[in-house]
Amino acid sequence: MTTTCELRDVAPRLATGAFILNSGLGKLKADEETARGVHEMACIAYPFLKGIEPRRFTRMLACSEIAVGGALLAPFVPTPLAGLALTGFSGGLLGLYLRVPGMREPRSLRPTQNGIPMAKDSWMLGIGLGFLSAGVRRAGTRGPRCRWRRCRG
Repeated sequence: MTTTCELRDVAPRLATGAFILNSGLGKLKADEETARGVHEMACIAYPFLKGIEPRRFTRMLACSEIAVGGALLAPFVPTPLAGLALTGFSGGLLGLYLRVPGMREPRSLRPTQNGIPMAKDSWMLGIGLGFLSAGVRRAGTRGPRCRWRRCRG
């Protein structure tokens, strides 16, 4: 795994890293009401979280966001590793979007007005998946051959 960050990775790492880090820092200062709201929404999508006290959950979430954001911003963290963290984190957030009522239009993936802020997590998932492939594209391998007839890969 390479330890350098290529120029093409800098902008998406900075954008997503700063966004996630800022979100985490904000949650560190969450009051009781905010913590309860964050926890309630998370429990709708992930019922097993009900056993965690809301302030503790929000603090753990904040620390997770700070860790993921920091990994993305740190140039010494290999891009595939930062991508793994971003993919896992954004996948969990996308689960909220898919499971919390009122976030999507009925029988659709299209977001409602309330769901638009959460729909952005699909972009972060795409960026994370792209970062995961960084090791393959940088190793000089072409990856698996395409099995489609018209593909000449």
